[in-house]
Amino acid sequence: MTQPVLNGATAPAHRPTVDPGATKPGRAGPRPGLLLATILIGQFMALLDVFIVNVAAPTIRTDLDASGAALQLIIAGYTIAYAVLLITGARLGDLYGHRRLFVTGLALFTAASLACGLAQNTGELIGFRFVQGTGSALMIPQVLSLLQLTFSGEARTRAMSVYSAVLSSGAALGQSLGGILVSADLFGTGWRPVFLVNVPIGAVMLVIAPRVLPKDGRRDPARRRGLDLPGLTALAGAVTLLTVPLVLGQEEGWPVWGWVCLGLSVLLFGLFMLLESRLARRGGAPLVSARVLRAPGMLRAVIVIMTTMAVNAGFLFAVALHLQTGLGFSALRTGLTFAVAAVSFGGVGLNWRRLPVAWRPWLPAAGLLVAAVSFAGLGLALRGGGDGGAALYVSLLALGAGLGLGFSPTFTLALSTVAPQDAADASGLLATVTQLGQLIGVAALGTLFLNRLDLPGVHPSAHAFAVTAAALTAVSVAGAAVALLRGRGRTA
Repeated sequence: MTQPVLNGATAPAHRPTVDPGATKPGRAGPRPGLLLATILIGQFMALLDVFIVNVAAPTIRTDLDASGAALQLIIAGYTIAYAVLLITGARLGDLYGHRRLFVTGLALFTAASLACGLAQNTGELIGFRFVQGTGSALMIPQVLSLLQLTFSGEARTRAMSVYSAVLSSGAALGQSLGGILVSADLFGTGWRPVFLVNVPIGAVMLVIAPRVLPKDGRRDPARRRGLDLPGLTALAGAVTLLTVPLVLGQEEGWPVWGWVCLGLSVLLFGLFMLLESRLARRGGAPLVSARVLRAPGMLRAVIVIMTTMAVNAGFLFAVALHLQTGLGFSALRTGLTFAVAAVSFGGVGLNWRRLPVAWRPWLPAAGLLVAAVSFAGLGLALRGGGDGGAALYVSLLALGAGLGLGFSPTFTLALSTVAPQDAADASGLLATVTQLGQLIGVAALGTLFLNRLDLPGVHPSAHAFAVTAAALTAVSVAGAAVALLRGRGRTA
């Protein structure tokens, strides 16, 4: 067994898998600030592309004559590939080196961003979005692994706080930047800059990253872990069978095959857990380590993170469409509206540690309850077909703070319970949960919104959003209830 890591203190039962000459806990090489900035820029780019497309969605729909299902696949296809391959990306980094995989993923992500920006039809755009998601899945797990393995003590605490702020604020900032880029209509390119903006940044990063990131150490052949291909296949199949019906079901009228796929996804998730359990008993290396799952509060954190990301992504998808198609907001106005939530989300991510330690176990539940009240307020403010006035911005400010409290403390404290040698598995698990939550939010709550747009009424879009806001409120309350469940072990 391994003693848990709490606030950077660790007592590992065996030596880490990294070469001590490559990285040492507490020391990130000669330029720790530059290392942190480099990997977090990569993190931000990947996160940005989950959400930056939301504001561009109406323009893409018009320019490429995309159906509702195609639009959801353009948005969710990136996240499907991202979510399915994240754990494997973490394992590949453990096998072949975190720097090598970060740079490889960055190169693939940058090339796919260029291809997305040049796509001529929805089929091409959906396909390149899947490639983009694959690049992110190779790059992003290395961020958390490098943070865990190269920082310790207060340095790790500060690094994780900045990481949480980047992760939590990237969603709303993505919407804001998307609105600015679409409204600018640079050289008459419309929506394309939301993808092309990654290309120059990625090119610069490809020059800097190999010089800044610590060299990959030699791996002990006796400790090399396989990829667990049966587990990967089962997980990929389960996620695909779950998400495709959710994305396409509304467009196709909820056919029988959709319900069959949903049922099969449950069976495949069960098969995945069975395969992982058997592999662990045989002394193998499952994709999800039982030791990570047994870390204090980890399972509760998984549920809270998934819930928080689901309501966040579902809300951003629905409200972006409502503000632009229902209320006639420009892309720029829509994007700047989201900046209110981005500021409060990021501010909470950076500063929640200033609150009294005794409050920390209760912060996620309190945050989700604040989010629930905010969703209800937004539903009431917008239900009549008006723009909500000041109530819209007050609700968004509270919503950002609530979701920040729901996400940032949960994520940081969950990672603090695992040892450095489990960093890759833990980062892959939590990053996958984050993406699955976003994917389910866009698929399920986005479908709920789109399904209500066809109902008769004076303001069908406002009614659709009001119904979606009610669902968002209910899910947030459920998440708060889970967050209140106190497991054994430290939570702060």
